[in-house]
Amino acid sequence: MHQIIHIHPEAPPKPAQGAPCNGCGVCCLAEPCPVGVIVSRRRHGACEALVWSDEAGCYRCGLLVVEAAGDMAWWRRWPRALWLRWARRMISAGSGCDASLEVASTRAASSED
Repeated sequence: MHQIIHIHPEAPPKPAQGAPCNGCGVCCLAEPCPVGVIVSRRRHGACEALVWSDEAGCYRCGLLVVEAAGDMAWWRRWPRALWLRWARRMISAGSGCDASLEVASTRAASSED
């Protein structure tokens, strides 16, 4: 089955399976992770938590992109730290690319015509 996903033109290419995540966005654009299902309220299609970062030139999980703690009192930082730890675990952050999808560029196909 083929699925068409719309990827930002400046997104990095999808890494090999198991390689470190580079923010290509393919996995989250194809379907949300378990936490993304809760946030997006859907099991298919792009995750609504996925955000494009112009500064980094890649996609980021919006569940992990939060403002820095800054001058927050110490007792207000722990809920944020717990949230980030839980969210990282749920999206499998740091475990490498787990998207077994093959990406075909429409730009390459249209340039061959």
